[in-house]
Amino acid sequence: MGEAELQERSGELIIRSIFCFYGDGASSPMAEQIAKEIEDHWNEPEAAVNIQKKKYNIRFEIKGYSDAALKPETVWYNDDTKLNFFRIEKYVTGNISFVDGIGSNTGYFKLDNLTQTSTTAAHEYGHTIGLPHPNIADIRGGIEAGIMYPRGTLCDTHLQYDPLALAAAHGGFLDPRHRKVCLNDIQNLRLHKLAFNEHRIAKLGEFTSIYHDKDVEGFVGIP
Repeated sequence: MGEAELQERSGELIIRSIFCFYGDGASSPMAEQIAKEIEDHWNEPEAAVNIQKKKYNIRFEIKGYSDAALKPETVWYNDDTKLNFFRIEKYVTGNISFVDGIGSNTGYFKLDNLTQTSTTAAHEYGHTIGLPHPNIADIRGGIEAGIMYPRGTLCDTHLQYDPLALAAAHGGFLDPRHRKVCLNDIQNLRLHKLAFNEHRIAKLGEFTSIYHDKDVEGFVGIP
């Protein structure tokens, strides 16, 4: 989830999101690292959008902090459109990071996913601002590995976990390390359709406001 602001003077559309991390795997260095990775990935395309016949350069501003004492009520009653709440733990039911819905502000990170690849957080961020997985799960033939392709996507061999593996065999799927934010991912946000208020502010996503306890067994989210 995030807040978008049109700045007439600078000619920018700034998208701001703040991540509050809690759980045994959360720490201040981890929070800063995740925020930087998300910001770097989503700013990489240096994209622009036309809104009301004017071109705006898109810039993502992502912040992160850790709150070991986060109370459920803080999540339930938050009304700041910039704030997202993610628990970080070594163990997650389903063994994979997830969000609580497309366009959500809550979810759960598996610690290993964050340390093994720098695209997991950027992928989940895409979900929080409204992007689902692409309908096509086979990008063989030179298609770019956009940030929203999930684990299990078939791809060209140089993008696989194991370049020597047969497609769909062990190691024969997209290695998330090769994903990147592409111009198409930015276009899919449909930023020109946002409803800006009189202060030139708009909202991306919705409040799911789910506080996750450490044991999430049985919960099904969107990876």
